[in-house]
This record gives sequence, structure tokens and C-alpha cells, in this order.
Amino acid sequence: MLSRVLQTGARRASQVSARHFSSQEITVDVGAAYTTHHFDDPSTEVTTTKDELIDYFKTMYTMRRMEITCDTEYKARNIRGFCHLYDGQEAVAMGIQAALKPEDAWITSYRCHCVALLRGSSVEQVFAELFGYASGSTKGKGGSMHFYNKKHNFFGGDGIVGAQVPKGAGLAFAAKYKTPEGEKMPIAIACYGDGAANQGQIWEAANMASLWGLPYVSVIENNHYGMGTATNRSSSNDDYYTMGNHIPGIRMNGMNVLAVKHGWEKVREFCSSGNGPMYVEMDTYRYHGHSMSDPGTTYRTRDEVGAVRETRDPIDYVKKLLVDHSLCTPEELKAMEKEIRGGVADSLAKAKAGAPLGPELLVRDVFSDDNGNDVPQPYVRMPQYVNSIRN
Repeated sequence: MLSRVLQTGARRASQVSARHFSSQEITVDVGAAYTTHHFDDPSTEVTTTKDELIDYFKTMYTMRRMEITCDTEYKARNIRGFCHLYDGQEAVAMGIQAALKPEDAWITSYRCHCVALLRGSSVEQVFAELFGYASGSTKGKGGSMHFYNKKHNFFGGDGIVGAQVPKGAGLAFAAKYKTPEGEKMPIAIACYGDGAANQGQIWEAANMASLWGLPYVSVIENNHYGMGTATNRSSSNDDYYTMGNHIPGIRMNGMNVLAVKHGWEKVREFCSSGNGPMYVEMDTYRYHGHSMSDPGTTYRTRDEVGAVRETRDPIDYVKKLLVDHSLCTPEELKAMEKEIRGGVADSLAKAKAGAPLGPELLVRDVFSDDNGNDVPQPYVRMPQYVNSIRN
């Protein structure tokens, strides 16, 4: 199963994991995982299996190792430009993906490497994209902030703070428009950080979604710092799930993958059934700074970061469930971790064997004809005029 996680994308791998492991069920109380606004509280008892927990563990650990490797490669100057890492927030993306259907659309912010992994990219393709290589997820043209996979209904990766949110409402409009009346609709979700939560375009998108009854979810990944500013210093209302006023909302424990999946199943059912949009706040935490240029220690203490790692780490939570319920031994989990570390290292080596895209590819994927066919451009203006490309 792990090789498929590394080679063909984590979510597709999770679909085949059950054939390898026992399907023994356990019931877990996720505690005070939910706070709601005009919405019924989900049950706090969640049933899961050994299959599911091992899949979550392996996938989230792959995300973690991938992002840590990105840190190393950035510091070695093999990755350039902006780079925003997701380690610490893995349970948010994993739990959402576990609850969504393949036809549901997902658009997010520039902190998008791990969502790209869940939505069809491989670890090797993620690394190659960050190196600017033609073998990357978007042929090396997008880089860290612009992953994209239309085949798997992943629409980015957006480099402008909050700009993805109206696009998410547009995706929801398309879902409703294309669904026969009376049938359940695919949903569209737009994820953004607490730093974007007070922008006007956030409410404008929500207002339109409410007026038109769109299957849209406005998702705040609240990692408690917008760049370096704590939420209580930037927002007069930091109960973000209530910001839709009459629009239903829910806050979830975004460090608990079971709580996320279970809560999102309720959210998806509500929006897909024609009840209009929702606000969902994911209470989470990032271990790295805002970006690789931010050490993350000037506005919070190392003790604070360490305390979250010690008490709320999403991967450790799943490991503890597996061990406490006698579903895996610590030695078995260590063996899985070793295999994943080796797989990520192999993916890195393969990505490094790639090459930057040539000038002939820069003139492609810019314009299309009326039939959607690519029309290569005769000229691309480069920052230095003498380096401009003429096809």
C-alpha cells in the first residue's frame, strides 16, 4: 500500500488499504470536538477500524516527512521562492478528504502541498514541482503555491490571500447548475486561513452562496496566527464559524482526524442536500512559521509549539489509538515509519533526476481555441527583454 501512496497519490492508495489489514472495529469518543452555530451537534462517538487508522497514519506520516524534506531542500537552496509548509495540520486535509466524494471540488490557499498529494499527485511530483521541473504536478509552472489537478477536482493552490474563496463559490454554482433538480449535488469547498477571514470577498462569496442556495463550504483553517499576528489581535470576532450570521457553522478539533472526518460527513450531507452553504472552522496548528522565511519564534514561544506537539499532535493521536487498542505494536509502527522515510527519500532522488521545463513548454498552456485545444503562443515576454521567448 505504501508504494502506492508514494507513487500514485495518497488518496488513491487509501482506497486499496483494506485488503491488507484486519477490519476490526473500535468506537472512540472524540470529546469536545465540536461547537455549532445554527447546526445540530454531531455525535462525539466515532466508529473506526484498524484499516482506516493505519491508512490515516501512513498517509499523514507521508505528508509530514514530505514537508520536512521540503524544509531541508529549501534550506539547501534547491527550492526557491515562497514555500508554506503544512506539518501539524495534516488531520485537517486527511479528514476532509476521507469525508468528501471524488466529484467534490476543492480549492485552497498557497499552503497546498499536502492537499495536492491527497488529490492525485505523488510525492515525487510534488518535489519535482517545487524544483520547477517539467515532471512536476503542474509541469514546473506553478511551484509551491499553485498545485492543480482538474482530473481530481483540485483547483489550487492560490497565491493571493483569500482570492480562492470566490472561486470556490463559483465551483459550487457550477455543481448546482449541472445537477438535475431534486438530486444531491457535489459540493465545493474553499479553504483559507484565519488571516484572510475578515476580507470583504469572503462575505460576498458567502452572501451569494446563501442567496442562491449553493452547495458551498467556507473553510477557515485556524492555526491561530495570520502570519505573525494572533487571532485575538486581528479579529474582533474570532469565533470564525459564526461569521456567516444566519448561515450555519461548526468549529471542529482539526487535530483529530476522526473528529474531522465524522464532522465533515455531516457537513457534506447538509450542503449536498440543497440546504445552502456552511461555515466550517478547523481548530489546528502549524509547526513551521508562516513560510520558510519566518522562523515562527518571534510571536510565539518554543514552549508553546512543543506543548502542542506533546499534547495534540495529529499523528501521535492515531498511533496512540492503534497501540492502546492492541491493533498495532510500537515496533510495527516504527517499521512503517522507516518504510515511509525510505519511500520519501526515493521519491526525492527520482524528482532530482528531472530537468527544468524547456522554453518550448513555456509557450504552451496559455491560450486555448474554441474547442479547448492548446494554442502555443508565438511570443512570451520575459522579465529581461533579451531573454524573451519567440516560438
